Formats: sequence, C-alpha cells, structure tokens
Amino acid sequence: MEQLKYAYGYVRVSTDKQEELSPDSQEKLLRNYAKQHNIILLNIFFELGVSGRKAEKRPEFQKMVSLAKSDDHPVDLILVWKFSRFARNQEESIVYKSLLKKQHNVDVVSVSEPLIEGPFGSLIERIIEWMDEFYSTNLSEEVIRGMEEKAEKEGYQMVPPLGYKAVGNGEPFTINEKEYEIVTFIFNQFDKQNSDYTKITRLLNNMGYTTRRGNPFESRGVQRILMNPFYYGLVTWRGISFMGAHEVRLSKEQFDIRTEKIRKNFKPPRRRDISSCRHWLSGLIKCGYCGSTLAWNGGNPHSPGFQCYKYSKGVHKESCSLSASKAVAAVYEYFENILDGMDFEYKYHAPETSEKVDLRVQLETDLKKLASREARIRLAFENEIDTLEEYRDNKKRLLNERISLEEQLKNLDDDSENKQPSHNEVLEKVRTVYDIIKDENVDYETKGSFMRSLVEDIVYDKKNRQMIFTLYIS
Repeated sequence: MEQLKYAYGYVRVSTDKQEELSPDSQEKLLRNYAKQHNIILLNIFFELGVSGRKAEKRPEFQKMVSLAKSDDHPVDLILVWKFSRFARNQEESIVYKSLLKKQHNVDVVSVSEPLIEGPFGSLIERIIEWMDEFYSTNLSEEVIRGMEEKAEKEGYQMVPPLGYKAVGNGEPFTINEKEYEIVTFIFNQFDKQNSDYTKITRLLNNMGYTTRRGNPFESRGVQRILMNPFYYGLVTWRGISFMGAHEVRLSKEQFDIRTEKIRKNFKPPRRRDISSCRHWLSGLIKCGYCGSTLAWNGGNPHSPGFQCYKYSKGVHKESCSLSASKAVAAVYEYFENILDGMDFEYKYHAPETSEKVDLRVQLETDLKKLASREARIRLAFENEIDTLEEYRDNKKRLLNERISLEEQLKNLDDDSENKQPSHNEVLEKVRTVYDIIKDENVDYETKGSFMRSLVEDIVYDKKNRQMIFTLYIS
C-alpha cells in the first residue's frame, strides 16, 4: 500500500471555448485518484471562468500556493486533472512548480498525464507544458483573428458600454434605458455643472447607483465613460473603427467640446480633485522640509489651517503649520504683486491629442508589465531555474527595454505641438483667477478649480518665511 500523503486539489475551467471537463467531472477524477493512491484531499480550490495564462489573475490559485508554502507543510501534493489546469504559461508553470518542489517539497501531479521517474519524465513534462502554452497562444490568435474579421465587417463584438446591451450575432447594440439614465447624469454633471470626476462619483454612489457588476463607481470609471467615443457613434476595437448603426444621444460636436475641456485641464500627478478637499487651497501647499502636501486641519475653530501630514506622523521634527488666514493673505499678495508689474515665471503644459493620450496609456501599461517580468526573472534565479549568467542577460535585456520606454515617455512630456501662450495671456489668466478667489460670493469648489487651473503648487518655506509659487498654463 502506498504511503499516506496529503494534497490540495485544483480545478480550473477557462473562458476559452475548448474541450475540457466540467468542474464536477474534474473534482470527481481528483477524488477517485486520491482514493486509489492513499491520498487525503484537504481542500479543492475552484477557479471558474478564468484563463490560465496569468497566475496573478487567479486568486484561488494564489491562495492555494500560499497555503502549500506554509511552514507546517500541510500537503505533499497538488492534484490537477491536466497540467494545463495548473498553468498554460510554461515560464510560470516552471517557476511555481520549482518553487513548490525545491523550497517546500510539494509535487504537482496530473491525474490524467502520469510521468515516469527521472530526467526523461521531466522532459515529457516540459513538452506537455510547451504544447499547452502553444495551444493556448494559438487558440487566442485564432479567436482574435476571427474577431478582427468581424470588426472589419462592422460587426459589434466588444462588451457594451454602460447604457447599452448586446443583441447578438454582431448586430448593433441597443439602449438600456435604466442604465442610460446614469450615463445622462454623468454627462450633465460634467458638461453643464462642471463637476469633477470625484464629485460625480460621490453623487452616483450617494444616490445608490452601481456599476453593471453591482460595485460602487470609481472616478476612473466615470472618466472612461466621459471619454468613450461609442456614445456619439464611433465603434473602436484593436485599431479598427467605424461609425456604428446604434442609436446615439450625444453629438460629435458635444463630444469634441468635452474632450477638449478634458485635454486642457492639466492635472499634476496624485493631485486630488477639489470636491474631495475641505479648503480651496487644499492639495496645493507643499511642505518646505519634505515636499509633502500640507493637510487641512479644521479641528481648531479658533485657528484652522494646514500642517504637513508627515510631521504629524513623526517623519520629521520640524513643524510646518500655516494658518488658513496667512495662506490666503499670501496668495492674494502674490497675485496683486504680479498685477502691479512684478515679473513672474510659469510652465506650459501643452494639451495632448487623443493619439498622445493613447500612447501614454500604452507606455505606462508596458512599464507595469515590464515590472512583472522583472519580478519573474528574479524569482527564476532565486529558485535556481536560471543561472547567474542567464539572469544577468535577462536583467540587462529588460533594463534596456525599460530605458527605451521611459525615454519615450520623457519625449512625450517634452514634445509640444502647440504654440506657447504669451506673457499677456498668462497675465489675463492671473487676473481672472484673482477676481474669482477674492469674490466672497463664489463657493470654495469654484475657487479651488480656478486656482488649480493656474497654480501647480505652493511650497511653504517656513524656515525662510516665504511661499514659492509655481504657475502653469495649459
């Protein structure tokens, strides 16, 4: 009788249209195999409707591997129907199998693909993994090819955006009236009420609206809806575009006005929308000691103001507090000096075309993917899958790729296709902003929006008792 062993089972059914056993059938085979080989199945992890190409997108797989790596060595084996259920990416399959085997003495066993002991068995296992990856890649290419042919014939095949529903057979999407109420609300808030993404998101969630999946709205989702050309009739998919036959309630002119408004509204990285702030200067004033944003401290009704949040956490010992009255007075004085003839400098942030926006998104996505690949080659080296020489070569190759991507991003930032505004145009912008923030009848959100259209940041140098303004125009 075989020695008693403990195991986890892993069942995965992918999203691909392929010949594979149902979850119940896979589970049955795993339980029968365990019974026949004196194995106790402690748990079976199910991943339904998930591709095996990316391990990080399989939460149950990650949970299972994490438990299998525990110091108390809960299992000796991981049972799968086929090795393709464990992974369809050969690189990841080798990394995870080696990690489990070499560091934790846990074997991955396919109940339908028995292997012989020794190097020949390992060779057969690698061939199976390669065939699984080839099948997955080839299947993906065939599916994409078929979808491209449908798109070229002006067929609808993407996921319908909010407010629309699919009819099937490539027919034009139709309007879902209940969902389109949400879309109309978003359009009106941005186009007519000048609400920012954060405010719109908060209003949607307060009103009880949810996404199609039943989740609360997020500001980035609101932004995607506002910038989706499908709503005026343009259907796009993987570089193929055509004017669709679906019903639209937004004109091309309205969409162009909106996108122009978005492009011109430059927003520095990590700056919060004004609707999420409690003072019209919140998010603009920076600490002169560490460069962090001064947080609003309205808890003291006698002297409300700003304080560096890193000082509050003990990161540095120098206090950088500033009362609201002094901050506002300094802003007034700075603008008044400019209007009285003081010389000033400013930055110019050229509005980006939709092509440049798309390119920026693609470059940033490629950098994220690159970081994942860098982590994998490091893991492969640490688990002795790659030699030091192989690791150095791979690291050098990825470093060159990173330099190239970052250089393209830098060139994108440096490239200005538009004529820089004149000094007088910027001066007129200063005058407009000054008039707005001085008006007691103007609400704080409007004041904050106008300040953000001209001021990139204000560094409070408490040691030298000065405030350094950085202006910009876009």
